Amino acid sequence: MTVREEETKLAVLIDSDNVSYTYVKPMMEEIARYGTPTIKRIYGDWTTPESAGWKNVLLENAIIPIQQYRYTSGKNSTDSTLIIDAMDILYSGSVSGFCIVSSDSDFTRLATRLREAGMLVLGIGEEKTPAPFIAACDRFIYLEIIAPKPEEKKKPEPHKTRKTKVPKEIRQLVLNSVNDVADEDGWAFLGDVGNMILRKQPSFDSRNYGYSKLTNFIKSLGIFEIDKRDTSNRGIKHIYIRDRDFVQRESKEE
Repeated sequence: MTVREEETKLAVLIDSDNVSYTYVKPMMEEIARYGTPTIKRIYGDWTTPESAGWKNVLLENAIIPIQQYRYTSGKNSTDSTLIIDAMDILYSGSVSGFCIVSSDSDFTRLATRLREAGMLVLGIGEEKTPAPFIAACDRFIYLEIIAPKPEEKKKPEPHKTRKTKVPKEIRQLVLNSVNDVADEDGWAFLGDVGNMILRKQPSFDSRNYGYSKLTNFIKSLGIFEIDKRDTSNRGIKHIYIRDRDFVQRESKEE
């Protein structure tokens, strides 16, 4: 099967100081949802004993290790190398998007610069990632929802997804986003709603609250009407949602 011309080509750049090799396989599967990773590089000092666990993982996923010695103790020299490579790739014109894997706020300016150049920028990192780096990406995905932490794998029933209470600000974010893209009758296409939410909060992901699909997350809020509409493609339906209070509000305004 040939890659479609319109498919997004991604450069995946990984800061090894900020990710465990146990995350790599599920992480690459996640990245594949957004495009084809045509460039895959990981940066670190591969002469250290702790890097031994990476060898098989990198071979299995065809990720090229870039050696960066730690010239000064306590300094992360991989950052500058990754940034230089990212700019070289940008000017080569060989990709239409970047995936930066790190929890380091030092990549905030890089993400901003890449977006200024019209690139799609995905960020992947731990929940501790500083807000400025998250906000600089088109979308930011937490490693903790891609795969459980190594120590969590020993817990019983790991296949069950734990539901998390949705904060009031997230409920309001969804409601505002629905109103932003709704038609005159208050109906909003769910795909447009999802895109609007991500523009406002790149780290939003229904999986953060225990729902694998946005549709199920929306249903769980209990504040929206849901309408599944037929399309020209049999078997595929478009989902529209509307604030339950929309009709009542409109009648009062009249």
